Amino acid sequence: MLIETSATRPATPTPAHAAATGTAAPARRRHDDAPDTMALFGRLAGLDDGPERDAVRDELVTAWLPMAHRIAGRFRDRGESIEDLRQVAALGLVKAIDRFDPERGAFESYAVPTITGEVKRHFRDRMWALRVPRRVQELRNKVRVARRELTQNPGSPEPSVAALAAHTGLTEDEVSAGMEALESFSTLSLDAELSAGDDGYSLADTLGAADASYDTVIDRESAKEGLRRLPERERAILYMRFFEDMTQSCIADRLGISQMHVSRLISRSCARVRDEAMGQRVGRRGTGRPVRT
Repeated sequence: MLIETSATRPATPTPAHAAATGTAAPARRRHDDAPDTMALFGRLAGLDDGPERDAVRDELVTAWLPMAHRIAGRFRDRGESIEDLRQVAALGLVKAIDRFDPERGAFESYAVPTITGEVKRHFRDRMWALRVPRRVQELRNKVRVARRELTQNPGSPEPSVAALAAHTGLTEDEVSAGMEALESFSTLSLDAELSAGDDGYSLADTLGAADASYDTVIDRESAKEGLRRLPERERAILYMRFFEDMTQSCIADRLGISQMHVSRLISRSCARVRDEAMGQRVGRRGTGRPVRT
């Protein structure tokens, strides 16, 4: 774990002081948290893994940690604590130090996008209460940036879906998906009260339940075709047994056959209809066409 440390920096001579003393004033830096560590990076590049390299690496981390904290501060007030953001930024700093080639330019130019990307990935991958597809996350970011650009002037109205689509080059459906994602960064508890009155109800009360009748409808429709292909006598036996609720003995007496024969016909007919219905289901999933048996 990285620990925030403060380093005492030598005072930078002012131009007036440099003129009075005859010393050259150093070139001004964009930020006061960008130390001159090129010598350390050159030394790090020539070391193999070991205690000495780890010590130089730690010295670089300590020197550049204030810059990582500054970058983390840009993302404050977005639902994550500043301490956690600083730790994520520090991880990005370590990755930048390990990957930096001192022959390719200034470290700050390489480290800033690396650390910023690490923080953004943290929000993308860790901060969603519900996992959202990458494509929807990207739509959310495009819509968020477009809304900010279209409302940056004081008094600008809230842009419409059509205006956002024209500004981003997205379709209106894609803009709508991005806008929904803007409001879905966190989840709402199922126990959250949706009404403050005496007849208050929670979000869970609005959720429907599975209707068992749907399974009956599916089974009935699946069996229809198989029943139609049965011989007429077998269809009559099934009708008498399952729709008129007749016993096997009564059916046998009506048809003039034995009760054992009725039992065998019922078993054989039910098995045939069941096999055909199951074959149709497998066929629809696999090829889009029912399987004939």
